[in-house]
Amino acid sequence: MSATKIGVLTASDRASAGLYEDISGPVIIETLAEYLSSEWQPVYRLISDDQSVVEENLIEMADEEGCCLIVTTGGTGPAPRDLVPEATENVCDKMMPGFGELMRQVSLQYVATAILSRQTAGIRKQSLIINLPGKPKSIRECLDAVFPAVPYCIDLIGGPFLETNEHVMKAFRPGQST
Repeated sequence: MSATKIGVLTASDRASAGLYEDISGPVIIETLAEYLSSEWQPVYRLISDDQSVVEENLIEMADEEGCCLIVTTGGTGPAPRDLVPEATENVCDKMMPGFGELMRQVSLQYVATAILSRQTAGIRKQSLIINLPGKPKSIRECLDAVFPAVPYCIDLIGGPFLETNEHVMKAFRPGQST
């Protein structure tokens, strides 16, 4: 059986142009490696903040690569080029607003400007797409908050069974003992 594919997409004009190193994408990969005990492989992309490029990559990662989970970073703020939530909404069959609500609630405990973040999540066929902020510290805080629901969500949309390293991250599935 082949490893489950998980997409990690960094949307950054400057990092994609080589003006600085992408730190956020690798932080997502490291965090998921800590969380998951299932065999998986990252499908990593570093792209510009262009909405059509984001949409094209999300579609390709979901439909062609078969990623059951796609985690984005960057492009969720109020700046004119921050269009990742719009791209996500355009490619998804249904939105999952609870993810963004929880991420903002958690982030507000650390920084007042979290209210400016527009993180969201949605489902495209059998892929869950989650938009995270761009700062590595915020990425971990947000993933820690929402990830317990991710494996069960993927179960519900017909994706692979993701097992977590319960010493680091316990997934919630109804009927399981806590």
